Amino acid sequence: MTPTASDLLTGCIKTLSAQVAPEDAGLFMTARMRTVALLNRLVALDCAQGASLRVAENAAIRALIAQAGPGHAALAQEAAAAGDGDYAIATLDAANAKLRRLLIDLHEKAERAGDGELDRKILKFYRDMAERRELVLPPVKPG
Repeated sequence: MTPTASDLLTGCIKTLSAQVAPEDAGLFMTARMRTVALLNRLVALDCAQGASLRVAENAAIRALIAQAGPGHAALAQEAAAAGDGDYAIATLDAANAKLRRLLIDLHEKAERAGDGELDRKILKFYRDMAERRELVLPPVKPG
């Protein structure tokens, strides 16, 4: 399960509103607050690019599957049918999950068929996809 921004923020709210035992003050509390701050920063970074990244990624997966050739027409039809809906993050994530499963199916077929060119193309796509989703945190000075 990949937690959503809502899941993460709800966890932060619970953490911040929980009663703290006296023995948990000090370094433990500092670490706890830094973890909450880090999660909030990650959510902010994801939200800043959220919808546009998902729309572009979904389109790229559809295009890759469509370009795989006539032997994969059924997968291409399924990919085309996995629409982005109303562009809500939850809807885009659902479409993305479906498209990723189709991409994995395509990758497995390419490997079984010994299609090295398609295999390398999909592996490059996975790397590019991971790079686009990378969240870069600024350095934090302990204080």
